[in-house]
Amino acid sequence: MQFSANKKLLLQILADGKFHSGTELAEQIGLSRSAIWKQLNGLEEQGIAISAVNGKGYRLNSPLELLDKSLIYSLLNIETRQCLSELEIHDQIDSTNRYLVALCNANPETSAVCCVAEQQTAGKGRRGKQWVSPFGSNIYASIAWQFQGGPASLSSLSLAIGVAVINALKIHGIHDAGLKWPNDIYWQQRKLGGILVEVSGESDGPCHAVIGLGLNLYLAEQDGAQIEQDWVTINEIMGNSHQLSRNQLLATLLEQLIAVTRYYTPTSFALYRDQWRQFDCMQGQQVSLFMGNTKVNGTVLGINDAGLLLLQTETGQTQSFASGEVSFRRL
Repeated sequence: MQFSANKKLLLQILADGKFHSGTELAEQIGLSRSAIWKQLNGLEEQGIAISAVNGKGYRLNSPLELLDKSLIYSLLNIETRQCLSELEIHDQIDSTNRYLVALCNANPETSAVCCVAEQQTAGKGRRGKQWVSPFGSNIYASIAWQFQGGPASLSSLSLAIGVAVINALKIHGIHDAGLKWPNDIYWQQRKLGGILVEVSGESDGPCHAVIGLGLNLYLAEQDGAQIEQDWVTINEIMGNSHQLSRNQLLATLLEQLIAVTRYYTPTSFALYRDQWRQFDCMQGQQVSLFMGNTKVNGTVLGINDAGLLLLQTETGQTQSFASGEVSFRRL
């Protein structure tokens, strides 16, 4: 869903986090004060916190940097611009992944399309878990890509994407991020982001992969309270006085992600395997691994050459696990 032109303009004015009087807003947008009040109520209904103070006017509780398609394109390198067939920015959407999955189903030729959103109303992670997605705060992005091989050829794609995300963060000065198999981004054992790859197609190809990424830049306490595990944001890592541009970060992420997808083949994971192992933040940790109703306790040994998780169980045996419906957490 896209906001109306008036609502979008109102949000752009308020994005600086400063007070703006109702009279000022009415004059700038060309509406009556009562119409402005209705627009403000509409923004609040969509979860955008606004403060009103007599004699001062209205302001957002936190400043916003809205996504800007022209700015993002200007920040991309030439190779990425040439590869990217479309960049869609939605004000509000149920799920960027769900949107692109439907697009691929409707048009099998879809490829190199990126969908990003200011807000998701039904974002999800692995195993259908809710992804908290407040407006204008974080990165919610998905890329649809067509591959010539079948789904089995992409079994380790999410791990290679994880390496791309860590490299993008390092470019912006975040050097201590790590990866939790198979698709979580961590910082000092707190979750910073997640990857969701959904693959569809014939067993012998071609197939589509929709690669979703959620990354925390800023979370208000009331939003963070909905998350059931320890979490962290980029603003906290870098210090609240040094806020990273969402548009710049998104451009860097697109460059790194497309550098992986454009050449990915069944043997490509070997190019990223050593880096993944360097970024592995769970190796040596004692964990409980869950497969449906089955639980296995053990010590994480890392991954094998195919990207499967290696776990030394309490009996001393070493077992390997594919991602599928497997999940695990530290003891």
